[in-house]
Amino acid sequence: MTLYERLNQYQPYALTLLRVIIGLLFMEHGMQKLFGFPAGGHADGPLPTLMLVQGILEAFGGLAILLGFFTRPVAFILSGNMAVAYFMAHQPKDFFPVNNGGDGAILFCFVFLFLVFAGPGLLAVDNRSK
Repeated sequence: MTLYERLNQYQPYALTLLRVIIGLLFMEHGMQKLFGFPAGGHADGPLPTLMLVQGILEAFGGLAILLGFFTRPVAFILSGNMAVAYFMAHQPKDFFPVNNGGDGAILFCFVFLFLVFAGPGLLAVDNRSK
């Protein structure tokens, strides 16, 4: 058995770890917008409607990804959401993502797109009926 064949046996575990970590990171962005935790640069008081919607998508979409709940459709929605967020909030600042702060939005977009095709991996609510 080659090294690559041995590594392939761990692919479901790596996919699960990627899904859980990306869900936690995304959820953290939403929690910061909605609840101010962890403390960040968001002002106190009511959020503008677009920011509120984004916070809800991030917090609850991230939770769904974390749990592997409706992983593919949620990941599809979040991937599109991150593409729109990049072009609305980051790209107008500068062409290069490293300069416009859009690296995270691009990474989230493509990891979510990957999850659309790869599925949730192991330990997911989506797998409980299998």
